[in-house]
Amino acid sequence: MTKGKRVTLHHLQAKKERGEPLTMVTAYDYPSAQRVDAAGIDLLLVGDSLAMVVLGHDSTVPLTMDEMLHHCRAVARGAKRCFRVGDLPFMSYQADRAEAVRNAGRLMKEGGMDAVKLEGGRPMAATVRAIVEAGMPMMGHIGFTPQSVSKLGGYRVQGRTAATARDLLEDAWALEAAGCFAIVLEMVPAPVAEAISQRLTIPTIGIGAGVGCDGQVLVYHDLLGLYDDLQPRFVRRFAALGQATEDALGAYRQAVEERTFPAPEHTYGIDEAEIAAFLQWLETEDP
Repeated sequence: MTKGKRVTLHHLQAKKERGEPLTMVTAYDYPSAQRVDAAGIDLLLVGDSLAMVVLGHDSTVPLTMDEMLHHCRAVARGAKRCFRVGDLPFMSYQADRAEAVRNAGRLMKEGGMDAVKLEGGRPMAATVRAIVEAGMPMMGHIGFTPQSVSKLGGYRVQGRTAATARDLLEDAWALEAAGCFAIVLEMVPAPVAEAISQRLTIPTIGIGAGVGCDGQVLVYHDLLGLYDDLQPRFVRRFAALGQATEDALGAYRQAVEERTFPAPEHTYGIDEAEIAAFLQWLETEDP
């Protein structure tokens, strides 16, 4: 797979069949999408986590369709190679199946996404099927589902008993049968996630679900170390750009205060005769 070749559903499925790990990053704007695309990442998710990461909310629940569409459009302008997936926000698909199909269509038609993702297992299978039958690729999401954080009793690992692990597998099978092309497994014990991945014909994308998944996803800001807040156990920082950014801003402030910026190389000149004429005019015109 070359960096310039467009990622398709066929490419994603072929990597699953060859046992090659898929890479996915969650990003929310044009410059981030450009960097993700240039790095050769397979999938870019415009996640509803933008409510927390970018908009400052305490959960994903407040995010609106208009906000999601705004960010999807920005990402679509920046990412031309990777496969782009947009999250359906809370209550954009749960209450009415026809509304779910319409909102999924908006993410693709207005937002420029290649596919759509929603949370939930067997209860959402009929909705997934309706969206797929309307011609839109669907990604599922089970395990810990952030939109249901209140129902789940907080940020808790899912599938830690034999019974709940079986439930997760049943959810995964139902989503696969409904037409999902891939499923995110979030905060699931690694052996459970691996067992589910081995029993599906479609790829699984893990986040806090171990190396046995068919791929992995992390949030752009988390993997780059842009936040100093407490990170989930499953996050690995591949850089420390948060501190580097703060240092750069501090250096800029100091340079401005000391009048070392802007320097001559950062400014524009003017012909000496022209500035002399201007200054002469000022002497005669200034009150």
